[in-house]
Amino acid sequence: MNSEEARDLVRVQLHEALTVHETLLGSNEITDQIVTWAQTCANSLVQGGVIFFAGNGGSFADAQHLAAELTGKMGRMRSPLAGIALGTNSSSLSAIGNDFGYQLTFARELEGLSRPNSVVIALTTSGNSINVLELVDQAKDMGVPILVLTGASGGAASDRCPVIRVPSDRTERIQEMHILLGHTLCLLIEEFLELFPAEPAY
Repeated sequence: MNSEEARDLVRVQLHEALTVHETLLGSNEITDQIVTWAQTCANSLVQGGVIFFAGNGGSFADAQHLAAELTGKMGRMRSPLAGIALGTNSSSLSAIGNDFGYQLTFARELEGLSRPNSVVIALTTSGNSINVLELVDQAKDMGVPILVLTGASGGAASDRCPVIRVPSDRTERIQEMHILLGHTLCLLIEEFLELFPAEPAY
Protein backbone atom coordinates (compact mmCIF):
# COMPACT_ATOMS: atom_id res chain seq x y z
CA MET A 1 0.00 0.00 0.00
CA ASN A 2 1.40 3.40 -0.99
CA SER A 3 0.77 6.69 0.81
CA GLU A 4 -2.14 7.76 -1.37
CA GLU A 5 -3.88 4.40 -0.94
CA ALA A 6 -3.41 4.74 2.80
CA ARG A 7 -4.97 8.21 2.72
CA ASP A 8 -7.92 6.81 0.76
CA LEU A 9 -8.40 4.13 3.41
CA VAL A 10 -8.47 6.78 6.13
CA ARG A 11 -11.08 8.75 4.18
CA VAL A 12 -13.22 5.64 3.66
CA GLN A 13 -13.15 4.90 7.39
CA LEU A 14 -14.09 8.46 8.28
CA HIS A 15 -16.85 8.54 5.68
CA GLU A 16 -18.33 5.26 6.95
CA ALA A 17 -18.32 6.57 10.51
CA LEU A 18 -19.91 9.86 9.45
CA THR A 19 -22.66 8.01 7.57
CA VAL A 20 -23.57 5.99 10.67
CA HIS A 21 -23.53 9.15 12.79
CA GLU A 22 -25.92 10.83 10.36
CA THR A 23 -28.25 7.83 10.38
CA LEU A 24 -28.31 7.87 14.19
CA LEU A 25 -28.98 11.59 14.19
CA GLY A 26 -32.02 11.04 11.97
CA SER A 27 -33.48 8.26 14.13
CA ASN A 28 -36.22 9.54 16.41
CA GLU A 29 -36.64 6.01 17.72
CA ILE A 30 -33.08 5.78 19.02
CA THR A 31 -33.26 9.31 20.46
CA ASP A 32 -36.45 8.38 22.33
CA GLN A 33 -34.91 5.11 23.55
CA ILE A 34 -31.85 6.83 24.99
CA VAL A 35 -33.98 9.44 26.74
CA THR A 36 -36.28 6.76 28.19
CA TRP A 37 -33.41 4.64 29.48
CA ALA A 38 -31.55 7.61 30.93
CA GLN A 39 -34.69 8.42 32.91
CA THR A 40 -34.93 4.79 34.00
CA CYS A 41 -31.30 4.87 35.15
CA ALA A 42 -31.74 8.17 36.98
CA ASN A 43 -34.79 6.82 38.79
CA SER A 44 -32.79 3.71 39.68
CA LEU A 45 -30.00 5.75 41.24
CA VAL A 46 -32.42 7.93 43.19
CA GLN A 47 -33.93 4.77 44.68
CA GLY A 48 -30.56 3.29 45.66
CA GLY A 49 -30.09 1.02 42.66
CA VAL A 50 -26.93 0.23 40.70
CA ILE A 51 -26.37 0.60 36.97
CA PHE A 52 -24.67 -2.60 35.79
CA PHE A 53 -22.84 -2.74 32.45
CA ALA A 54 -21.63 -5.84 30.61
CA GLY A 55 -19.96 -6.85 27.35
CA ASN A 56 -17.22 -8.97 25.79
CA GLY A 57 -13.94 -7.97 24.18
CA GLY A 58 -14.10 -4.36 22.99
CA SER A 59 -17.58 -4.15 24.47
CA PHE A 60 -16.12 -5.28 27.81
CA ALA A 61 -13.79 -2.29 27.66
CA ASP A 62 -16.75 -0.06 26.79
CA ALA A 63 -18.75 -1.46 29.72
CA GLN A 64 -15.90 -0.58 32.07
CA HIS A 65 -15.56 2.84 30.44
CA LEU A 66 -19.23 3.67 30.98
CA ALA A 67 -19.24 2.42 34.57
CA ALA A 68 -16.26 4.70 35.16
CA GLU A 69 -18.19 7.67 33.76
CA LEU A 70 -20.66 7.15 36.61
CA THR A 71 -18.25 6.45 39.47
CA GLY A 72 -15.89 9.15 38.23
CA LYS A 73 -17.37 12.01 36.24
CA MET A 74 -18.30 12.93 32.71
CA GLY A 75 -16.89 16.45 32.61
CA ARG A 76 -18.33 18.37 35.54
CA MET A 77 -17.36 17.72 39.16
CA ARG A 78 -19.94 15.79 41.19
CA SER A 79 -20.34 12.98 43.71
CA PRO A 80 -19.89 9.43 42.36
CA LEU A 81 -22.84 7.48 41.00
CA ALA A 82 -23.31 3.72 41.36
CA GLY A 83 -21.98 2.01 38.23
CA ILE A 84 -20.44 -1.47 38.04
CA ALA A 85 -19.07 -3.40 35.06
CA LEU A 86 -19.78 -7.10 35.45
CA GLY A 87 -16.87 -9.50 34.96
CA THR A 88 -14.10 -7.18 36.12
CA ASN A 89 -13.16 -9.36 39.10
CA SER A 90 -10.85 -11.80 37.33
CA SER A 91 -10.99 -14.34 40.17
CA SER A 92 -14.79 -14.33 40.05
CA LEU A 93 -14.80 -14.47 36.26
CA SER A 94 -12.47 -17.47 36.13
CA ALA A 95 -14.16 -19.28 39.03
CA ILE A 96 -17.63 -18.92 37.55
CA GLY A 97 -16.35 -19.85 34.11
CA ASN A 98 -14.59 -22.92 35.46
CA ASP A 99 -17.31 -24.11 37.86
CA PHE A 100 -20.50 -23.12 36.05
CA GLY A 101 -19.53 -22.35 32.46
CA TYR A 102 -18.48 -19.11 30.75
CA GLN A 103 -22.05 -18.45 29.69
CA LEU A 104 -22.96 -17.64 33.33
CA THR A 105 -20.12 -15.22 34.04
CA PHE A 106 -22.35 -12.13 33.98
CA ALA A 107 -25.63 -13.72 35.10
CA ARG A 108 -24.21 -15.19 38.30
CA GLU A 109 -22.48 -11.95 39.28
CA LEU A 110 -25.70 -10.03 38.72
CA GLU A 111 -27.56 -12.48 40.91
CA GLY A 112 -25.04 -11.94 43.70
CA LEU A 113 -24.45 -8.19 43.37
CA SER A 114 -27.80 -6.73 42.36
CA ARG A 115 -29.87 -4.76 44.81
CA PRO A 116 -33.42 -3.41 44.52
CA ASN A 117 -34.10 -0.89 41.74
CA SER A 118 -30.98 -1.76 39.75
CA VAL A 119 -30.70 -1.60 35.95
CA VAL A 120 -28.58 -3.55 33.46
CA ILE A 121 -27.16 -2.21 30.20
CA ALA A 122 -25.34 -4.75 28.03
CA LEU A 123 -23.32 -4.23 24.86
CA THR A 124 -22.98 -6.86 22.13
CA THR A 125 -22.34 -6.00 18.50
CA SER A 126 -23.98 -9.23 17.30
CA GLY A 127 -26.76 -9.47 19.86
CA ASN A 128 -25.89 -13.17 20.14
CA SER A 129 -23.21 -13.35 22.86
CA ILE A 130 -24.23 -16.32 24.99
CA ASN A 131 -23.20 -14.81 28.31
CA VAL A 132 -25.12 -11.63 27.49
CA LEU A 133 -28.21 -13.68 26.59
CA GLU A 134 -27.91 -15.53 29.90
CA LEU A 135 -27.59 -12.15 31.61
CA VAL A 136 -30.78 -11.00 29.89
CA ASP A 137 -32.63 -14.08 31.12
CA GLN A 138 -31.28 -13.67 34.66
CA ALA A 139 -32.26 -9.99 34.76
CA LYS A 140 -35.76 -10.80 33.55
CA ASP A 141 -36.11 -13.57 36.15
CA MET A 142 -35.10 -11.08 38.85
CA GLY A 143 -37.31 -8.29 37.51
CA VAL A 144 -34.31 -6.10 36.73
CA PRO A 145 -34.83 -3.81 33.72
CA ILE A 146 -32.30 -4.56 30.97
CA LEU A 147 -31.37 -2.79 27.75
CA VAL A 148 -28.99 -4.23 25.15
CA LEU A 149 -27.05 -2.13 22.64
CA THR A 150 -26.52 -4.15 19.45
CA GLY A 151 -25.78 -3.82 15.76
CA ALA A 152 -28.32 -3.55 12.97
CA SER A 153 -29.65 -7.11 13.21
CA GLY A 154 -30.35 -7.04 16.93
CA GLY A 155 -29.54 -10.75 17.10
CA ALA A 156 -31.20 -13.09 19.58
CA ALA A 157 -31.23 -10.34 22.21
CA SER A 158 -33.89 -8.47 20.25
CA ASP A 159 -36.32 -11.36 20.85
CA ARG A 160 -35.78 -11.23 24.62
CA CYS A 161 -35.59 -7.60 25.73
CA PRO A 162 -35.48 -3.98 24.54
CA VAL A 163 -32.54 -3.27 22.25
CA ILE A 164 -31.03 -0.23 20.57
CA ARG A 165 -29.84 -1.23 17.11
CA VAL A 166 -26.92 0.73 15.73
CA PRO A 167 -27.48 0.96 11.96
CA SER A 168 -24.33 -0.89 10.90
CA ASP A 169 -23.00 -4.44 10.48
CA ARG A 170 -19.36 -3.43 10.99
CA THR A 171 -18.07 -4.26 14.47
CA GLU A 172 -15.86 -1.19 14.73
CA ARG A 173 -18.65 1.18 13.64
CA ILE A 174 -21.09 -0.42 16.09
CA GLN A 175 -18.64 -0.09 18.97
CA GLU A 176 -17.94 3.54 18.10
CA MET A 177 -21.65 4.29 18.25
CA HIS A 178 -22.11 2.31 21.45
CA ILE A 179 -19.64 4.52 23.28
CA LEU A 180 -21.26 7.65 21.81
CA LEU A 181 -24.71 6.50 22.93
CA GLY A 182 -23.28 5.47 26.30
CA HIS A 183 -21.72 8.87 26.83
CA THR A 184 -24.99 10.53 25.91
CA LEU A 185 -26.85 8.25 28.31
CA CYS A 186 -24.51 9.17 31.17
CA LEU A 187 -24.82 12.87 30.39
CA LEU A 188 -28.61 12.60 30.39
CA ILE A 189 -28.54 10.75 33.71
CA GLU A 190 -26.72 13.71 35.23
CA GLU A 191 -29.30 16.07 33.77
CA PHE A 192 -32.29 14.05 34.97
CA LEU A 193 -30.75 13.95 38.44
CA GLU A 194 -30.48 17.77 38.25
CA LEU A 195 -26.92 17.68 39.54
CA PHE A 196 -25.93 20.91 37.77
CA PRO A 197 -28.96 23.24 37.74
CA ALA A 198 -26.81 26.29 36.96
CA GLU A 199 -24.50 24.66 34.41
CA PRO A 200 -25.64 23.81 30.88
CA ALA A 201 -24.75 20.34 29.58
CA TYR A 202 -23.70 21.80 26.21
